[in-house]
Amino acid sequence: MSRPPVLAVAHRGDPYRHRENTLRSVESAVAAGADAVEVDVRLTRDGVPVLLHDPTLERLWGDPRPLHRLTLDDLAEVGEPGGPRVPTLTEALKAVAESPHTRLMIDLDEPGPAAAAHRAVADLGAEHRVAWCGPASAMLAVRALDPDAELALTWRQPRLPGRPLLDDLRPHWFNPPFGMVEPRLVGAAHDAGLLVSTWTVDLRRTMRRMLDAGVDSLTSNRIDLLRRVLDA
Repeated sequence: MSRPPVLAVAHRGDPYRHRENTLRSVESAVAAGADAVEVDVRLTRDGVPVLLHDPTLERLWGDPRPLHRLTLDDLAEVGEPGGPRVPTLTEALKAVAESPHTRLMIDLDEPGPAAAAHRAVADLGAEHRVAWCGPASAMLAVRALDPDAELALTWRQPRLPGRPLLDDLRPHWFNPPFGMVEPRLVGAAHDAGLLVSTWTVDLRRTMRRMLDAGVDSLTSNRIDLLRRVLDA
């Protein structure tokens, strides 16, 4: 039996061309042939899931305020008029829906946004277009909301999670950083019935090393390069 194609996941969209976690970045990643676009989701003060990795707007938007103190209306005033802005998860879901072949991977650093993010997905009937990734606490929160959700367990230890956690969580993917990936760990994950994804792989030689190790999915800031390497 031939091995399924390795998936190309765009990290926060296409950040080498457009500001990360914006609609332009998501749309550029889709156009570049991403199989999935990974985005980070946090909640505004009024409970709206939006795309932002950091707790504050400082790094990307030059605004030191923490997101949890801002409403969605406040966010509309961030950035230059007519320029990119912090999008909602709903907007990102709609952008990915324009492509029949691209999914959205929702990265949650903590359990707090899970309910609102899941509601946004369900309101659009987009459950089949979404995967979720994050640490065990966040993924357990998603699993409690959706017994069928596709989960990628982000893991930072050089061994597989224990069987009790795997039984409770039922993840599809084991998702370590690329520095931990080696053939023995990948083989152990496969033997446990898990697919292996890894992040964040931006160099051609590292991409090839991960492929040689047997991973099933690569996440990169350079989706155009990753697409070329996989297609070759």
